[in-house]
Amino acid sequence: MRHHIRHFIHRHEPKGAFHAHLKSGIGAVIGMVSVGTLAVTTGIPLLIAPFGATAVLIFGQPKSPLAQPANVIGGYVLAAAVGAAAAFFFPGLWWVAAIAVGIAIAGMLALRVTHPPAGAVPLVALGSHLGGLTLFAVVLFGGVLLVAIAVVHHFIPPRHQYPLRAPSP
Repeated sequence: MRHHIRHFIHRHEPKGAFHAHLKSGIGAVIGMVSVGTLAVTTGIPLLIAPFGATAVLIFGQPKSPLAQPANVIGGYVLAAAVGAAAAFFFPGLWWVAAIAVGIAIAGMLALRVTHPPAGAVPLVALGSHLGGLTLFAVVLFGGVLLVAIAVVHHFIPPRHQYPLRAPSP
C-alpha cells in the first residue's frame, strides 16, 4: 500500500532557484494587474480566473507546450467563439455551457492549440451579461496582453526561452 501512495505524492517538477521562482511570481503579478484591470473595466471579473490559470503556465512553466503563444491565443479565440455562439443561440441555459466546454476542448485538440484555462471561457460566456463580440474582444486582448508581458518578462535574466523555437526543417 505504501508503495502505491508514493506515486501520488512524488513531485515530478525539478527543483529551481529561489530567484527564478520570485521572478515568476512578480511576472504573474504584473500580468494579473493588467488583465485584472481589463476584466474589471469590462464588467466581467470572472475572466480573472482563466487568466490567472494562464499566468501559472506562461510565467511558471514557460516551456510547456500548453503555455506557448499559439496555444494561449488560439485556445482563447476558439473557446471565446464557441462560448459566444452558445450564449447567443442558447441564452440562459446553464447546461449548454457544459456542451460548449466539450466542443471547445475538442476543437483545441483538433487544431493543436490546447490551453486548459481557455476551457473556462464558455462558462464565463454563458454566465456573463456581455455580448459575444465584446467577450471575444476582451478574451483576445487579454490573451495577447499576457503573452506580450511574458515575452518581455522571460527576456529579463534569468532568461527563459519563450516562446519555444520551432524545430528546424
